[in-house]
Amino acid sequence: MRRLAALLLVLGLAAPALAHRGHASLAVVEIDAKSGAVVVTHHLQAHDVEPALVDIAPDAQPSLDDADAFRALVAYVGQRFRIRGVALSPAGQRLDGDMVQLRYIGRLKGKPKQLLISGALFGETWDDHATQVNIRRAGITRSLNFGAHDAEKPIALPGS
Repeated sequence: MRRLAALLLVLGLAAPALAHRGHASLAVVEIDAKSGAVVVTHHLQAHDVEPALVDIAPDAQPSLDDADAFRALVAYVGQRFRIRGVALSPAGQRLDGDMVQLRYIGRLKGKPKQLLISGALFGETWDDHATQVNIRRAGITRSLNFGAHDAEKPIALPGS
């Protein structure tokens, strides 16, 4: 009986450490090689986003159910995530359980050999937030990683 109690105690102490180890998001940039059309889809976790709404939309409820807060989130991500030379416009959102998807569209100008991407998100709330950016073009994917306060980064355009 003492062994069982000791085991339960150890498991109980370990549970908080396993609960949530960091804050992260994924941005997928898909580029049509022929037309230059760009689609960016952000995959965010609601449990990371909702606390950030306090900083992003201080006058709204910090909930994705609040229309003002959600609009502020769409504007915030659209302002913070940028591809230099590409005007990205909101093109749809989806809430599915704890997953938030935000989609933006734009078009490349000309045939650039590299992209300059700003991908740091949620640094006002989470110092440890990480964003992985996958850039896909012509069947090739390249990736960048951003910390919460990282500056713009260059990446060779896949499929050039």
